[in-house]
Amino acid sequence: MGFTTPTPIQAQAIPEILDGHDVLGLAQTGTGKTAAFLLPVLEFLTTGQLRKVRVLIVAPTRELADQIYQQSIALSKKTKIRSIAVYGGVGKKPQIDALKKGVEVVVACPGRLLDLHNEKHIDLSNVEVLILDEADRMFDMGFLPDIRRIIKRLPTERQNLLFSATMPKDIRNLADETLLNPVTVKIGMIAPAKTVSHALYPCLQKQKNKMIRTLLKDLSFGRLLIFTRTKYKARNLARDLDKKGYNVAALQGNMSQPQRVKAMEGFRKGKYDIMIATDIAARGIDVSDITHVINFDMPDTVDAYTHRIGRTGRAKQEGEAFTFATPDDVPMIRKIERLLEEPLELRKLEEFDYEGFDPENPWAAGSTKSAGQHAQDRRKKQNQRRRPRGNQNKGGRPNQGQGKNNARGKAKRKPRPSKKG
Repeated sequence: MGFTTPTPIQAQAIPEILDGHDVLGLAQTGTGKTAAFLLPVLEFLTTGQLRKVRVLIVAPTRELADQIYQQSIALSKKTKIRSIAVYGGVGKKPQIDALKKGVEVVVACPGRLLDLHNEKHIDLSNVEVLILDEADRMFDMGFLPDIRRIIKRLPTERQNLLFSATMPKDIRNLADETLLNPVTVKIGMIAPAKTVSHALYPCLQKQKNKMIRTLLKDLSFGRLLIFTRTKYKARNLARDLDKKGYNVAALQGNMSQPQRVKAMEGFRKGKYDIMIATDIAARGIDVSDITHVINFDMPDTVDAYTHRIGRTGRAKQEGEAFTFATPDDVPMIRKIERLLEEPLELRKLEEFDYEGFDPENPWAAGSTKSAGQHAQDRRKKQNQRRRPRGNQNKGGRPNQGQGKNNARGKAKRKPRPSKKG
């Protein structure tokens, strides 16, 4: 597996887990937290009953569940421990068959796990360790009610491990409900790694497609991950860059599980140099040599920015994070700058036609108008064109004396044709 020395999260969490304590782990993406909980629980499973579900790991997405499953298989290769990944988007039968044969580790997404339990295909009465990974993302995706349903189906006496990159109020409440006298392991500030440099590329919304093509012409990168806000954009941008000759794959929620696995494996093994993904689909991308992350669209939250950027600069390697920013993004830019405790660098593409937009002074009043302001201006102009000008003579002057006793001021109307029948 290439482990030589433990990462800080591993050095702090593994002894506590081996001692049987509940653990609340706060660590950003790429710090080695998966191995931090897998190594001690696999050690624990080398003794005791086999072929019963004793460790349950719950993850928010299929990609992350599959990543944890693959690492569990690799770490337990020379043992008798069996693992299975349980998630939707694929047929139930292979999962049911594997469960019937008996497994010790189940890595699951909430929905499919509850389905299998309700259909009595999985027995959770022997679970001794519950692990909730990327709990903050499960909250973002609306899974907390499902998590609480799962917990109710487990034995009350068990060890609980909760890992999260951020700690919003709802996750803190979940930790208080689930963990008993937990040991808190916090690795540094919950912010992007210090090995990542950050920069903004100011532009207008309509310029982004042209800007990404211009930027990629001169950018030297190993693996590149591009984030879009919607599945539609991810698919279309991947198609556009593929036509330009780039080895690119999309990863978005409308893809079938085999398609997602194929894209992930192609990116991991070097078939694709560029992956274009949405936030939800990207959970579980575990590729060590991603050199650049580009936010084609500004993330909705500071936490989402942290998660995105955490895909580069891993294992103390250097990485670069670029964000295409429009004037509408200024409030989020300020929040990110407060997180980083420094202003974001503004960069300009020298050979790019900004069409009058000033990338060196992009947020100044008068330098440009936001998309909302442009839309407002368009509506005003349309209303002005539609607004009646009143009764005017041929010279353009308003008619005078439009009283009821003045014949000149009366509007003349053509009689309406009578309708027959």
